[in-house]
Amino acid sequence: MKQLSGLDASFIYSDKPKAPQHIFTCLIYDTSTAPGGRVTFKTILEHYRSRLHTSRVFRQKLVRVPFDLDHPYWIEDEDFDLEFHVRHIALPAPGDWRQLCIQLARLQSRPLDPNRPLWEVTVIEGLNNVEGVPRGGFAVMQKIHHAAIDGVTSLEIMSSVHDRTPDAVAPAIDSDWRPEHAPRPADLLARAARNSAARPARFARLMTRQAPGGARLQDQRLRQRLQIPRMVPAPRTRFSGSVSPHRVIEARRFDLDEIRRIKASVPGASVNDAAIAIVGGALRLYLDSKGELPETTLRVLVPISTRTAEQAGTAGNQVSAMIADLGTDVADARERLVAVHESTKASKAAAEAVDARALSELSELMPGTLAVLGARLASQFDTATRTSPVVNTVVSNVPGPQIPLYFAGARLVTFFGGAAVVDGMGLLHGVTSYCGELAISIVSDRDMLPDPGFYADCLEQSYADLVAATIRPQATARRMSRPRTSSATRTRTGRARAQG
Repeated sequence: MKQLSGLDASFIYSDKPKAPQHIFTCLIYDTSTAPGGRVTFKTILEHYRSRLHTSRVFRQKLVRVPFDLDHPYWIEDEDFDLEFHVRHIALPAPGDWRQLCIQLARLQSRPLDPNRPLWEVTVIEGLNNVEGVPRGGFAVMQKIHHAAIDGVTSLEIMSSVHDRTPDAVAPAIDSDWRPEHAPRPADLLARAARNSAARPARFARLMTRQAPGGARLQDQRLRQRLQIPRMVPAPRTRFSGSVSPHRVIEARRFDLDEIRRIKASVPGASVNDAAIAIVGGALRLYLDSKGELPETTLRVLVPISTRTAEQAGTAGNQVSAMIADLGTDVADARERLVAVHESTKASKAAAEAVDARALSELSELMPGTLAVLGARLASQFDTATRTSPVVNTVVSNVPGPQIPLYFAGARLVTFFGGAAVVDGMGLLHGVTSYCGELAISIVSDRDMLPDPGFYADCLEQSYADLVAATIRPQATARRMSRPRTSSATRTRTGRARAQG
């Protein structure tokens, strides 16, 4: 039995039916490399069964302390049922990209069962008309609660169920796994009492550790070596309201080497800066087409992993975050990249001056009851009275492997992912890379983003503008694998652009 950290528990307390707090990954496969050129659902079940021992996430479930007097615990589920967690559906004909995105959005909208291990996998067959995927391909949508993993952990889990060759032998099954009985409420309350008694001493130790970081930050400010970003409110947009229970999902794929050349055009810029600049350009195009572009720049929250080498392979969240400008107020694509880089550089410097991991530990010192009440009050305050958000969107970058991976013999063609959207921030971007390509995915509320395909087109246009402004005078973005649109669809898209 292991207790959740304060940060992990915060995702449990923030869980709402209309805004479930899970991370998803969509993985798309080519079956031609598998034995006999096909992969059956029974094979997939056995493949997962052979990898259950590779991560605690698969068989651990949540136990909450009575009255939420302390943070919950993970225990090994004595009633674990693999077939509950691995499901199977198929797209109807023609099995195209739009149908896949709609199905992903429906699955993302549904909460996980809180009485079982907080993950599920849906195998989606029938990808027969998706550009770049051979006929007969399939997708796997993996959902895991954010309380159990962060972006880095999700990649570690993804790696554990994949191989480097199509004919690899499954790892030896660990026979040491033992289920656990659920603890009695009285035992949980006794633990909560002991933890409460220890909190003052833990708080004092944490403040002692944190003091040098505050002194470093003040020293750098006095010496004018660090310009601290001003924490001004972000402008309100259509994504700043209350979210509904319904989601939309889209994604596009770009050439990673080309993006590296783009970022090299601005000294010191990173691939992440380029991805943020692409998102900034897309938001500028999209909001301008609606007549809703604010005069001041939109702002982005960028998660930063604080996971150390010693913490590799552990579950839970080890993250901090920085806030940066998206450059939506800058018309020129290269100048937007420069603005993004300057903003992220200042935010990173401020984050590094203070022990971000120590700051995240502060959440562990708040009793569970207060954390739950705080989450509920924050949600009510946000939807009822807030006038300006702190940020407008999230861009979460999790670099992936650059070598081909295989699942039950099938080659992984591409993957992308996303997380929850919440009241006040109804748009999230996931950034992943794999085998020379970088994918940018979109998760949003269906009412806030009724035309996700058009927004994805704005991502492509923003990328093309950035290419043209930095490395090539005439270039077009690569589309995410999907069938070519019909003339009728192109006409509707053109009208949408024209009408704004």
